[in-house]
Amino acid sequence: MTAAELLAASGRFTIAPGLTDRELTDLEAEFAFTFAPDHREFLAAGMPTGIGWPDWRGRDRAALRAALTAPVEGVLFDVAENDFWYEGWGARVGDRLAIARAGLMIAPRMIPLYAHRYLPAAIPGHPVLSIYQSDVLCYGADLDDWVHREFGLGRPANRRVRPTVPFWSALAS
Repeated sequence: MTAAELLAASGRFTIAPGLTDRELTDLEAEFAFTFAPDHREFLAAGMPTGIGWPDWRGRDRAALRAALTAPVEGVLFDVAENDFWYEGWGARVGDRLAIARAGLMIAPRMIPLYAHRYLPAAIPGHPVLSIYQSDVLCYGADLDDWVHREFGLGRPANRRVRPTVPFWSALAS
């Protein structure tokens, strides 16, 4: 069973009709990213709704923008308030926030899946990451495995994977 089918079969979630190819393409154009193929397939099969799920069809575009910018804004908060620094940005000299912001601009964009769970834009089959400020954890080997683990549906994969997305995977190690 696919991730969307598992969620629907559980009866614990309201699943709206899947996003059409046109809706997905319009979202990608509006927010300037590309869904990973598995994320696109998941949302096309049926769109989970309710608390924690992004409302991709909703009128509250500010909420979607906030969910899309939350990973970057969270890291910038930790740079400013919690002395976080990523060694890949070089020495801690000058305007630390400007340096961090520039480094984050080249990191792959993270796309909200559920609450603080994210998938990288455009990268297929990537592990689901939980991102809260600079705290990054791997929550599933892929989207299907994540549904098993996050919601206790079905049987999770018996494999460990390491995220490979630049910057974010370094925080998960």
